Amino acid sequence: MKLKLALLSAVAASTALGTSALAQQKVKVGNLVDYTGATSSVGKISGPGKVDAFNWINANGGINGKQLEVETVDYGYQTQRSIQLYKKWKDDGAVAIQGYGTNDTEAMVGFIAEDKIPYFSLSFSGHLTDPAGVSAKAKEGKIKPAPYNFFGAPSYSDGTRSLVIWAAEDWKKKGGSGKPKYIHLGDNHPYPLAPKEAGEQLAKELGFDVVPSIQYALAGGDFKAQCLALQASGANYAFMGNTTGANVALLRSCATVGVNVQFMANIWGMDEAGMKATGKAVDGLVWVVSQNPWGADVPGMKTFREISKQSDPAGAAYRPLPYVRGACQVLYLGEAMRMADKAGKLNGEGIKAALEGMKDFVPFGTDGMCPAVTWTSQDHRSVDTVGLMRARITGETEQGDYTELMAKGVMKLEKVADIKVERKPGWLGY
Repeated sequence: MKLKLALLSAVAASTALGTSALAQQKVKVGNLVDYTGATSSVGKISGPGKVDAFNWINANGGINGKQLEVETVDYGYQTQRSIQLYKKWKDDGAVAIQGYGTNDTEAMVGFIAEDKIPYFSLSFSGHLTDPAGVSAKAKEGKIKPAPYNFFGAPSYSDGTRSLVIWAAEDWKKKGGSGKPKYIHLGDNHPYPLAPKEAGEQLAKELGFDVVPSIQYALAGGDFKAQCLALQASGANYAFMGNTTGANVALLRSCATVGVNVQFMANIWGMDEAGMKATGKAVDGLVWVVSQNPWGADVPGMKTFREISKQSDPAGAAYRPLPYVRGACQVLYLGEAMRMADKAGKLNGEGIKAALEGMKDFVPFGTDGMCPAVTWTSQDHRSVDTVGLMRARITGETEQGDYTELMAKGVMKLEKVADIKVERKPGWLGY
């Protein structure tokens, strides 16, 4: 009897240890943010969104009981630093990575594919959307197949196309005579250059005269010389390819010299913090937005208020657009990891298969905040409808923070259009 009791006790102890070990299981993930580099104006907003989303997933059961072990690093928008971190995370056994910029993400496409590590970036470059290498760009050797690269948003190219489509209609509505002029503005850098060809090509097809582009630095500065060149170009529609900080500087500089042009911007090109910093010079700007603004009357806002409480327990913070956008990338990955784990394949290939099985998919009940996405093994363009918004400024923005200014209506986000951008085979990969 004593022997039997001893054996039963040993089994119970072994079971308890096994249960404890299971409870302590960790899933490693790397997370790049930019809090100090050239795109920190949006990185300081999107980064906390990613971190809060990871913490919210863990607070709500993690990946089917397994906790995410996330290492978040500010890499200062330095490509070499991102490559070093990627190699470290790979060696540490990370099953997926939340990346960041265009330059670094495009530089690592080959590594990512070879190592079979799903990589969600905050770069929405169209170059990352061809998983099978079937596009004209891939066949020409201009891009590499990107089977393990994902993002849940309009590509920069499709965002730019949507703005060009809107601009063509806007010109007609305004009764414009002759051919309107389109110009691309941005730094000589992979991020602002990513959608340049797509925008200029479609502009020509839709009857625009495309005038030579003008460079302005991602890091910001005094851009009066560029603004005078823009004025001299006679452009009617100007696409700004840089991130918010540089665009604030450009808009303010152009206001001082009296530039009269319809400015447009890509998805990282403006946000509520940027609107406050720019003031009246941002009024009328039209730009790409992939979700509703904070406080929208949509079902997903309830989930996002809970996510936000991870770093703001009082629930008082207003979260600008990049916060939600960053969080959504984490939530797509989290859902795919749960699916892969249930299938017994919580690894790179299993996560990839789960993502490529999503069709019109919205993660974790975030309807209206995270776009519905569809990925396939042949096409990683996740959305085909692009939302456009217009900035409206009704007063001075110097006093008060953007939370107060939005609440008072001094700053507003006005919906302009939802533009359908087809997944045309010829537009894949750029």
